Amino acid sequence: MKKTLCFYFQIHLPFQLRRYRFFDIGNSHQYYDEFSIRTYLQKIVEQCYLPMNRVLLDIIQEYGSKFKVAFSITGETIEQLEKYAPQVLDSFRELAATGSVEFMCETYAHSLAFLKDEKELERQLKKQAATIKKYFNQEPVTARLTGLMYSDQIGERVAKLGFKAIVTEGAKHVLGWKSPNYVYSNVNNPNLKVLLRNFHLSDDIAYRFSDTTWSEWPVTSEKFASWLDVVNESDEVVNLFMDYITFGNRHPRSTGIFEFMRYLPKEVFSHGKFEFLTPSEVIKKHTPVGPVHVPYPISWSEEERDLSIWLGNDLQNDAFTSLCDLGEKVRFVDDAELTQDWERLQDSDHYYYMCTKWMSDASSRRFKSVYSSPYDAYINYMNVLSDLISRVNDAIAEKISLLKKDSHYADELSKFITCDETEYSSLQIKKIAELLGKKTVKSVSESV
Repeated sequence: MKKTLCFYFQIHLPFQLRRYRFFDIGNSHQYYDEFSIRTYLQKIVEQCYLPMNRVLLDIIQEYGSKFKVAFSITGETIEQLEKYAPQVLDSFRELAATGSVEFMCETYAHSLAFLKDEKELERQLKKQAATIKKYFNQEPVTARLTGLMYSDQIGERVAKLGFKAIVTEGAKHVLGWKSPNYVYSNVNNPNLKVLLRNFHLSDDIAYRFSDTTWSEWPVTSEKFASWLDVVNESDEVVNLFMDYITFGNRHPRSTGIFEFMRYLPKEVFSHGKFEFLTPSEVIKKHTPVGPVHVPYPISWSEEERDLSIWLGNDLQNDAFTSLCDLGEKVRFVDDAELTQDWERLQDSDHYYYMCTKWMSDASSRRFKSVYSSPYDAYINYMNVLSDLISRVNDAIAEKISLLKKDSHYADELSKFITCDETEYSSLQIKKIAELLGKKTVKSVSESV
């Protein structure tokens, strides 16, 4: 039986925040730097998306259904492409129409909030699944979370939402002697299949391809295909997961990255040992060899493969806690604009910019920061968040004021709030939301 080669590409572009000063709080609710967003997107479109999509279409036209790849494109990115580069969405639709491309599901806003907020995980995955259906006419069955984050508990929650598989990092400290080149299952729910990234071979393309100091440079399609040949005889699937900006942005066209990818399938087919499948096809073909136990969240980030680049210092954790505390209130208000702003502030990139670990070791950032320092990023983010908190609190006060005037709710509201209160805690809002839910159910049952 042939081994399986599974390519998956990640695409995400954040809504960059503009310079938002302390004196803007309460005076302006325009948080985003539209010029930077549009300019960066157009750069990536020309360097990566359009030329690489063309390469993949050419390969599929040459080899038909023998060549397969998978994508995960965040909803935020699709919003930007719709607004500034609809021709890119057309090229992805063209790829989807071939039947050789799978679109996976992830949190709509490349969020971290699911680490604390189960309701938000469900809301964003459902929103993203609906977006994939709308643009690419596919119903995703495979999930990936921000930074390939995964743990036993996270996997269990994703399985409850109906997903059949999830992709994550083949972290050495989790696998020990085990190989990433098999299908595994979630410890708590064996129905969820777990696909693990082969980080050695993935990073040979994603990060080392253009490194002229690397002993293996230059990497050709012939050389890479020969590396695949020496994978252990009993291994079943090699998962190559990477950012799409690998092609044309991280490694410019002049490095030969497009030619490498264009001719890799030919070399792989000529050796006769591998076939290309998408993640949903992988789990149909290969039976899990057993559960993989991941007690703490892992990711594909840095040597540690943990969450430290997003939540590794006091700045990041303070911002993250403040943001997550707002969740119950935003759901209670149920306002489209407030929900959208809260959603965009969940983007992991905002927390990445606050990371300080590069100030204490010799490693370099994998992505450039748009701020002068992590402290600059934190201050700007907290100014924006402060304005959003103020808007949410104002909306809550207005909604509760109306409820107090309604005899249907007034008496029971007094159990949770006093007459002179104007600001409310998340716990109070949760209790009031539960009360409203019970009232709604009761009203419906009485009307029946």
